[in-house]
Amino acid sequence: MHAVTIVDGHLEWREHPDPEPGTGEVLVRVRAAGLNGADRLQVAGLYPPPPGAPVDIPGLELAGEVLALGPGANRFAVGDRVMAVVAGGGQAQRAVVNERHLLPIPDGIGWVEAGGFAEVFTTAHDALFTQAHLSLGERVCVHGAAGGVGTAGVQLAVAAGASVVATVRNPERHDDVASLGATVVDPDDFAAHGPFDVVLELVGAPNLPADVAALATGGRIAVIGVGAGAKAELNLLALMGARGSICGSTLRARSLEDKADAARRVERHVLGLLADRTVQVPIAATYAMTDAAAAYERFAAGNKFGKIILEDPT
Repeated sequence: MHAVTIVDGHLEWREHPDPEPGTGEVLVRVRAAGLNGADRLQVAGLYPPPPGAPVDIPGLELAGEVLALGPGANRFAVGDRVMAVVAGGGQAQRAVVNERHLLPIPDGIGWVEAGGFAEVFTTAHDALFTQAHLSLGERVCVHGAAGGVGTAGVQLAVAAGASVVATVRNPERHDDVASLGATVVDPDDFAAHGPFDVVLELVGAPNLPADVAALATGGRIAVIGVGAGAKAELNLLALMGARGSICGSTLRARSLEDKADAARRVERHVLGLLADRTVQVPIAATYAMTDAAAAYERFAAGNKFGKIILEDPT
């Protein structure tokens, strides 16, 4: 097989041995793979994969068809269309995935959209519902809402009956995000639209003081992005006064069991929404895997709405 390969901090399309599925694992013929911020960090040497994941092949999500089953794997059959969050190695023609992490692709969903679904919707669903316990009718703020996780978070909160305010820095993207059902505002103005029961924080430390100040009584802040900084100074009296809480979450380093639990929650609560088009994966651009370097440059340039997807050219 060939794969997007990290070579001295840059990307090449290189040949690798085909992986073989072990016990409880499935070999997937990858058709599409989403590009995420963690992939760029891995290429830069700043986010090494957990043990067992390829060190030199990035990719945290994939979509494709089952090629072979390892011993004890029986949840899917050869030829089934599947998608998954993986610890790494997704940007390749072949990948091995634990069967408990795989999701069936609903009928009518193409490879490109499926390739960009698993990571962002699992991350957003886990943060909003498992970590922050979002309930029907609550008021939500999603910071950095034009990206992959942001668009997923907006759609999931709207589908759950929440009232959603989304912050988007670039005015050119306001209408795009508003089309998902949110009231879109400049980041500097979001507090005027509170107070909020849940804040989905995708930007990082600079927002935390204002997030706390904008909490409703019993409000929760879920931090899942720190691109603008990881250290903040907080007024703990304001947090105490709101009886608020702050939680943080990542997916990549979780145990097999925790990842399987997150996948089953998405399978139960989100796949039906994808199937009936209540939620969708906005696609900013697609690239051949052989042109991965250009895709990464496009991602780094920002000002995108939704996901950048790599497709296998063969």
